[in-house]
Amino acid sequence: MTNSPIAKQQLLQALELLSQISNDDWLAGLGGRKLAELEFHNRDRDKEFTAKLPHDTYEQLHGNKKFYNTVQLSSAYVDTWIRQHSKGRIFLDYACGNGFNAVKAAKAGADLAIGLDISDISIKNAQQCAKEKGISENTYFIQGDCENTRLPNECIDVCICSGMLHHLDLSFAFPELRRILKPGGVILAVEALDYNPLIKLYRTLTPQMRTEWEKAHILSYKDIIFAKRFFAVKEIKHWHLFSVAGVYMPFALPLFNVIDNVVLRLPLVKMMSWMFTFELHKSSDTR
Repeated sequence: MTNSPIAKQQLLQALELLSQISNDDWLAGLGGRKLAELEFHNRDRDKEFTAKLPHDTYEQLHGNKKFYNTVQLSSAYVDTWIRQHSKGRIFLDYACGNGFNAVKAAKAGADLAIGLDISDISIKNAQQCAKEKGISENTYFIQGDCENTRLPNECIDVCICSGMLHHLDLSFAFPELRRILKPGGVILAVEALDYNPLIKLYRTLTPQMRTEWEKAHILSYKDIIFAKRFFAVKEIKHWHLFSVAGVYMPFALPLFNVIDNVVLRLPLVKMMSWMFTFELHKSSDTR
């Protein structure tokens, strides 16, 4: 499926109008929770600020990042998914951070790859990344509120929500995603899972790494049940249990990945995974 040049141009015009709204006016409409998220992620994504942090302070604020060196399996799955779903489509990187998934979609042939994030520093980083990759022409990054995107109805073919739904109020986010997704559209969600007691303990012991809302809203299967009010939920997969130990024993990570591929298919064991992915599908029949 490809989009008509007219539809793409109309969407670009809508994005241009949104980008021209006064930043002060937009900020005035955000509540305290969202302003706290904006401040947190501006700090987190400020490369100059982060580079100047003493080692101990960096570990306190960003020490969890080392565990992302062990996510080869889920990263490969997500990258393949983006390549398979992007060509000729309008792609949305929802709460895009530094825009890496939108950039991947653009390189995979997306007709237009949009990145939306509450953090203006993230948007600047994403724009710079797209420029460096030479794909600015089919990417568009804009600061916005994911719970109220202001995007046109049914304008998105494919969307990725990567590690960000737990930052949102899903009672607003899921209806908004359904509103902007075209009939037959699909979303891939990549999220941490809130069952493993050791991982929950780690989150409790490192509160400075997360906002107050984030700490209280790691996803569980209750959220999957809620998502079914708005979408068909498919392709639930679980990732990373033993592989997490690869941060301390990197030489054993390939073995841990093999073990995870087996044990995370077991009904009870899979609930102990660090992450899970799932697809949200909007019916092509919206009558």
